[in-house]
Amino acid sequence: MDDTEDTLLTQAGADIAAAADVVQLEALRVALLGRKGRITERLKALGGLAPEERRSAGQRINQLKVEVTQRLETRRTELATQGLNARLLRERIDTTLPARGQPVGGLHPITRTIQRIESIFRILGFESVQGPEIEDDWHNFQALNIPESHPAREMQDTFYLLNGAQLLRTHTSPVQIRTMQERKPPIRIICPGRVYRVDFDRTHSPMFHQVEGLYVAENVSLAELKYDIQQFLSMFFERDIKALFRPSYFPFVEPGADVHIRWNDPTKGERWLEVLGCGIVHPNVLKAVGIDSERYTGYAFGMGVERLAMLRYGVDDLRLFFDNDLRFLEQFA
Repeated sequence: MDDTEDTLLTQAGADIAAAADVVQLEALRVALLGRKGRITERLKALGGLAPEERRSAGQRINQLKVEVTQRLETRRTELATQGLNARLLRERIDTTLPARGQPVGGLHPITRTIQRIESIFRILGFESVQGPEIEDDWHNFQALNIPESHPAREMQDTFYLLNGAQLLRTHTSPVQIRTMQERKPPIRIICPGRVYRVDFDRTHSPMFHQVEGLYVAENVSLAELKYDIQQFLSMFFERDIKALFRPSYFPFVEPGADVHIRWNDPTKGERWLEVLGCGIVHPNVLKAVGIDSERYTGYAFGMGVERLAMLRYGVDDLRLFFDNDLRFLEQFA
């Protein structure tokens, strides 16, 4: 390049370095390399030169164009980096600041109650077993010594599926039947899970949860049943519970009993309150699953989880457990 190109390059370099942003830089590019730019005009003027001058002049101007283009791109990169750094600084997150308060979730009160029941019976030597919620008539009724004339089989109490051969289990007792079919005594299990019955009001739900228990071995007695139930209730409510066993009828146990506890109701005062049913396993149930009823005996019990949860947490409307109102559920977080 001669002095003219050197002067132009020096001036252009100074202007490019002084460009404060990409807008100014783009204006410089147009002024230098645009259709009417200073360097472009020099290239257009090459046609008026003598042939012997045109080649050398063209080389100088092209070299000038390349140098200016490189400086423009370098400055564009610098401005982009500066802009990114400024943005990062502006949007920087101060990790030393305290975190925003996030609400802590918690287990549903029914889940908490089931886990509490399972943990207590685990201490008492019981294993937790699960089973299907869609059952057949044999496991849900026949094997449990429930005759065909029993009102529990009627349509208004049981959810039958369209094929009529299957139903939504009305209790978790079928899990006991399936377990006795698969295992040999001694058997010591509890069966927590969802069950279904045609009923709905402030104390009943068409879907609710039960925990049923079974102990089958040699020489199992009513005294053992009473002891285990008494132990469970005292551990569940964390105080000495006075339990009363009143004779009652269930097709799958003989004798059967309702268990009542002494309870201080804020509105009705102290009274006996029913919390579960139990009894000695009926010999017909053992025979149905192929267990020798002359050698083995057993006891069974069943309780509604929602019932115990209502008592433990002071809830007076069963439907609150299923409404999913956060104002209610947040109390258990």
